[in-house]
Amino acid sequence: MNDSANDALARKLDRVIAALERMAPAAPNAPDFAAADCFVWNAEAVRLDPVNRVNRVDLSLIRGVDRVRDILVDNTERFALGLPANNVLLWGARGMGKSSLVKAAHATVNSGRAAAEPLKLIEIHREDISGLPRLLALLKDASHRFILFCDDLSFDNDDTSYKSLKAALEGGVEGRPDNVVFYATSNRRHLLPRDMIENERSTAINPSEAVEEKVSLSDRFGLWLGFHKCSQDDYLEMINAYVAHYGLKIDPEQLRAQALEWATTRGSRSGRVAWQFVQDLAGRLGTRLNENAR
Repeated sequence: MNDSANDALARKLDRVIAALERMAPAAPNAPDFAAADCFVWNAEAVRLDPVNRVNRVDLSLIRGVDRVRDILVDNTERFALGLPANNVLLWGARGMGKSSLVKAAHATVNSGRAAAEPLKLIEIHREDISGLPRLLALLKDASHRFILFCDDLSFDNDDTSYKSLKAALEGGVEGRPDNVVFYATSNRRHLLPRDMIENERSTAINPSEAVEEKVSLSDRFGLWLGFHKCSQDDYLEMINAYVAHYGLKIDPEQLRAQALEWATTRGSRSGRVAWQFVQDLAGRLGTRLNENAR
């Protein structure tokens, strides 16, 4: 092959390489962790979006879950200090403050830390769990410590993304980075539908192994914190705490009667129902509430 043919071939190869480089996805920008203490993982854009106003309540307003509250705060404090800490699954009755407790614990721990060393909270949406390995790759070499938080985590019958979560939590070659811990809330203790587990049991050649495959996801969480339906006394305590915190003026007997009637019409008692009643009460009294409270 003569020199002119070689030159022509080289030019063609250069054009092919340039075209492939244009087609390749751009490398993700390094996250600016100083932008905020809380972020949301944008899996499609491969970036962390800062959240400047976090929707949360003060820890003192979360009532009826004192034991699990103390366990979660203690685990979070140890993690922030660089000590061993567990992944946490907060499971159980709806409306009892599972997600509120995670955000409140993060804020409480940060309030006692130096401004230059804040603990970061990153929310990852349920549908983006398959992108968790890419997120961990962005975080593992950072100087900060991170709580990855997934609210209302569960998996459907035909969903296999739980395997990505299992590997990211404990089972991968690299394992979970030392500067990352995973907190999740769910109404299910085992994250997978019971009929899915039972179907595996009935159709598998080795039923026990099939069930172990499904249930073992929850085992990746070192702490299981259970939330149960609250009693009438706990429900009223929640409402009294909100009323005192926001300075709502109402006769105690009227407050009790109205609160119990509200719970009866809803057919349940929970922290969420208590907050909804307080919102209604404040509206009737013409009092504005902190819009970030939930």
